[in-house]
Amino acid sequence: MKLGIGTYTYMWSIGFPGAEPETPMRSMELLEEAVKLGVKVVQFGPNLPLFEMPPAEVDEVLCASRQMGLELEIGTRGVGTTHLRRMIDFTVRCRASLLRTVPEADGRVPSSGELKELLEAIEPDLRQAGVRLAMENSLMPAAAMRDALRACNSEYLGVTLDTVNSLAIPEGTEEVAEALARWTRCLHVKDFAVTREWHMMGFRVEGKPAGQGQLNVPRLLELLRSAGARCNAILELWPPPQATLSETIALEHRWAEESVAYLRTLIKE
Repeated sequence: MKLGIGTYTYMWSIGFPGAEPETPMRSMELLEEAVKLGVKVVQFGPNLPLFEMPPAEVDEVLCASRQMGLELEIGTRGVGTTHLRRMIDFTVRCRASLLRTVPEADGRVPSSGELKELLEAIEPDLRQAGVRLAMENSLMPAAAMRDALRACNSEYLGVTLDTVNSLAIPEGTEEVAEALARWTRCLHVKDFAVTREWHMMGFRVEGKPAGQGQLNVPRLLELLRSAGARCNAILELWPPPQATLSETIALEHRWAEESVAYLRTLIKE
């Protein structure tokens, strides 16, 4: 297991509708942050898609990542066969071995049976290319995802285990991890805290630096090791907005440093 960062480590720095920095973080800056933090892996997700960048920028990233000794992982959305075939080719071009996606497309969550058919259609392409597809748990129940993967029974099919996403269904972090540990090909370490609202009618979920929230990271890592999971650990962050965007971005960078320092005590590369 290697420690890494990704585009969802720096959502505020990269920007999104409603939060556009004057100078958004770009691809080369993300690589530079990885070197500064001393991590070995960089995952490009759909919020800064390497696949959609101009060819010259892609070439620059690929050349620089090799010179910096960084391993790349590629991210996309959806499980449509045509789209995934294009993404597999691009993943190979990037000399990456992992393609992260989410099974939902246009807000629709496939059934376990539908997912099984989609995965069976793309599995030969993954096998031929030597690329592992890792679907992130989000709106699809963990049991449904597990059943589809069990039925397909391929080392090239698995999950990106996110430690918070499934609260939206809702499913607890531990039950999701226990259901999907065996098939985990990528781990998104995202710490959080759940607190009750002042009026006692509901809860608030907020991000925390790794090791400072309610996520039991040592237990999670032991569960994955016991299950024989082969994956990298990618730090993701949910910093709450501060008084200004610049303050929020500064907090995001501090959390990245604090989180990597904590995770380094648990992940021995």
